Amino acid sequence: MRVLGIDVDTTRLRQWRDWLMPDAQPYLVPAGSAAGFGRTDEPNRLTPELRDTFELYDLSGRAVVWLTRRQARELPPAVRGAQPAAHRWPSRDESRTSARIVRYIEFGRRVSRHRNVSEATWRAAAGTLPNARALAGRFPAHSGPNCFGAVMAAAGVDGAERLWMQREPFESWLAERTAPGGPDHELGTVLVWRSPDGLVQHAAVTLGDGWALHKPSQGWMSPTKVLRVEDVKLSSRAAGRHLHRHHIR
Repeated sequence: MRVLGIDVDTTRLRQWRDWLMPDAQPYLVPAGSAAGFGRTDEPNRLTPELRDTFELYDLSGRAVVWLTRRQARELPPAVRGAQPAAHRWPSRDESRTSARIVRYIEFGRRVSRHRNVSEATWRAAAGTLPNARALAGRFPAHSGPNCFGAVMAAAGVDGAERLWMQREPFESWLAERTAPGGPDHELGTVLVWRSPDGLVQHAAVTLGDGWALHKPSQGWMSPTKVLRVEDVKLSSRAAGRHLHRHHIR
């Protein structure tokens, strides 16, 4: 099976099912009310993958309770409707469950076009971005790996693709390995988006011939993909962000 243009086996699909449709799922309820629902507040059960699935990034003093589908129906409608993200439950029909998982991952996301990059472009990129081809068109094994680590790993930083790379090491790498400026159509231009306060928010790197590599988010559902440079810029655009360019030395 291909998802976003990437080959996916049944083992990975089963893992995605556990992250997207666990038998008990987290719900936010008003602080102090968990006992009233016959539950206890258990935020420590939130793995990074479940936090990304259910978009539980800001608990804001609310309790996290874990409910089966039947138990969730007993919540007041106002509480169910106030959840940050939708809850999905598996079907008895495994094929339908798999189809829903794929729809979730593909919805609103661009297909990776790593298969469309020519052999000549990959060969030319290998000197500057020795790991780019191996990274392109791959889903992460877990949540955490992000855009900064993908760019650094493509440029040869061993193991960076497995980490939730923070801003500070990425900024240090930019300072040590790149210089300001660079054309979008050439190999080795690092595209960096910053918010008005100057903090780096996203990064990608060009492969040459109009292609670029990036990982849209740190989520388990976000692969390292190849797109046309213009599509990377479109998908990375956000209010207040400004695009800066550096070239790998």
